[in-house]
Amino acid sequence: MLDVGKWTVFALLPAEELRLIRQACVFGNAGNEALYVTVNDEVFALGTNCSGCLGLGDTQSTIEPRRINALCGKKIVSLSYGTGPHVVLATADGEVFAWGHNGYSQLGNGTTNHGLTPAQVSANLLGKKVTEVACGSHHTIALTTEGEVFAWGYNNSGQVGSGSTANQPTPRRVSSCLQNKVVVNIACGQLCSMAVLDNGEAYGWGYNCNGQLGLGNNGNQQTPCRIAALQGINIVQIACGYAHTLALTDEGLIYAWGANSYGQLGTGNKSNQAVPTLINMDKERMVEIAACHSTHTSAAKTQSGQVLMWGQCRGQVVLSPHITHFPSTDDVFACFATPSVTWHLLTVDGDDYLTVAQSLKKEFDSPEISDLKFLVDGKCIHVHKALLKIRCEHFRALLNESNEESIAVNQFPYLVFRAFLEYLYTDTINLPPEDAVGLLDLATFYRETRLKRLCQETIKRGISEENAIALLSAAVKYEAQELEEFCFKFCVNHMTAVTQTQAFADMDHDLLKNFIHKASRYGAFKN
Repeated sequence: MLDVGKWTVFALLPAEELRLIRQACVFGNAGNEALYVTVNDEVFALGTNCSGCLGLGDTQSTIEPRRINALCGKKIVSLSYGTGPHVVLATADGEVFAWGHNGYSQLGNGTTNHGLTPAQVSANLLGKKVTEVACGSHHTIALTTEGEVFAWGYNNSGQVGSGSTANQPTPRRVSSCLQNKVVVNIACGQLCSMAVLDNGEAYGWGYNCNGQLGLGNNGNQQTPCRIAALQGINIVQIACGYAHTLALTDEGLIYAWGANSYGQLGTGNKSNQAVPTLINMDKERMVEIAACHSTHTSAAKTQSGQVLMWGQCRGQVVLSPHITHFPSTDDVFACFATPSVTWHLLTVDGDDYLTVAQSLKKEFDSPEISDLKFLVDGKCIHVHKALLKIRCEHFRALLNESNEESIAVNQFPYLVFRAFLEYLYTDTINLPPEDAVGLLDLATFYRETRLKRLCQETIKRGISEENAIALLSAAVKYEAQELEEFCFKFCVNHMTAVTQTQAFADMDHDLLKNFIHKASRYGAFKN
């Protein structure tokens, strides 16, 4: 659970108000401005209100929250902010709203007049559904469901990607070498823009004097350029600091490049890097990276839940990733970033009020009021018959025919069967990726389609060169087509390493034959 109280801008809010917050963003040159969304989907703002960035219709600061009526009920899915500051958000309907500083047309409305209230950005975006927005100091980029990128605002270094350095007053499609390509992730540094494609390639454009584009030089780029040094490496997430960039690979590795005067690259020194450099994480698999264009701080989270930080940390220079006690990368930015801001739109869980889902989760495997127990590998799992009947057709049929208070299960191991029962209570999987294959087997046996899909997503996060063939075999066996395609592409993208594993040598003949045939059609064996 995230503690929004770690950001001092919320310090004066009463506890009952804090418990209502479900989303929040802290920004400003001193972390002194904030927006938040309550459980009732009401939107409030507080802080210094520079350039009208609170969207309240005036430029008056407010120490107490004020409602932004125009945004209430909009269901925000992405939010970012600039240095001015200006604020841009995307809603669940794919609409984009912007307000605040507009000296460089970063609001995308064709003018340079500051916006005191949220206004929809409609030029060239009508008919488009935006899923993600990102802001640099004074420019904005937006990603659509079709994988297109639109950009507008300040363009002195080419950060809008238009091929010139003229400011862009309204959204313009970033085409050039991104034409006919599908972008899945975007990020902005102060004066640069980055994008990740669905095939794992990374592109950058804009300011590059610190090497933050990762191109091996320090020349600005007015159109997107592929980061050639990452050839053959599949990027799944990218994050930008003030003048540095982090990238997370599909194998859980982190590459960093750009400015390094605060140690923000995590390389153990202060030397800038113009090409992506692998960070030593002691073989820990990373699942998240975090950076923010207004700070020189970096953070990451491991598969086991450890959070690391490096760079400028409360005035100190931390040259290498340092393990923290924090449960979230958000806490790093609340407690150690300068300014103390949020690096993305954060979500805050409730405190003491339990929803129906939370209450069910609390009662799972609790003997106090359970009326049924499963015996698996000599261990008990306590459950409730009514819930099992509601949630699973298999159990509805089984329990309607039986009044037993205890049922022995022999076909599945304890960890797998317990994870299945817990899923029925929580809708989530609490298993490491390597054990999710067994749960996939169970999901197939019980014809639990959604659980099968969740297993596939969990397995994807744990794929590596060593286990890729085993996971591909499991996907084929359990007819998990999406997972099969994912594993196949991973194997092709890491062909040399995968074919040298023992799993490949022991591969089933028919599966091997099919793999080679499919890989040849994919072009894996071309010179």
